[in-house]
Amino acid sequence: MRQLVNPATFGRPYIYLANFGCSNRPVYHIAVYPDKALGEHYRGNMIENLGTFDPIPNDRNEKLVSLKFDRLKYWLGVRNAEVSVPLLELLGLSGLLPLHPNTFVRARAYRRLMYKSLEKAKEGKDDKGDEKASQNEEQTLN
Repeated sequence: MRQLVNPATFGRPYIYLANFGCSNRPVYHIAVYPDKALGEHYRGNMIENLGTFDPIPNDRNEKLVSLKFDRLKYWLGVRNAEVSVPLLELLGLSGLLPLHPNTFVRARAYRRLMYKSLEKAKEGKDDKGDEKASQNEEQTLN
């Protein structure tokens, strides 16, 4: 049977993106929680809130992130907190940590998709141009 312990002093703390938004409007809190083995993560179980992340672009096409860098450095350095992979990617993009390898993998995949869509668009324009040219030739022959 699991014993009740003080979550502030139990195990290795864990920092991750906790979803506190609605179903169609996600908003993430960058929060410190006690050891993952304790189970459910909810607002009352949170040790400290280190910032927020809004993944939906605003009218200027910006995704907003707010971080408490000094407290984040404390939890990473002094308390040796474990960090989730999505948060590692976000912290790498913010410049606090080195870029995560998943960031490079994702960028490469997006680049390939972009090139494929550009090639399809060029082929589509060429096909339309060929069709128009053949129609013009038919009209001149008639």
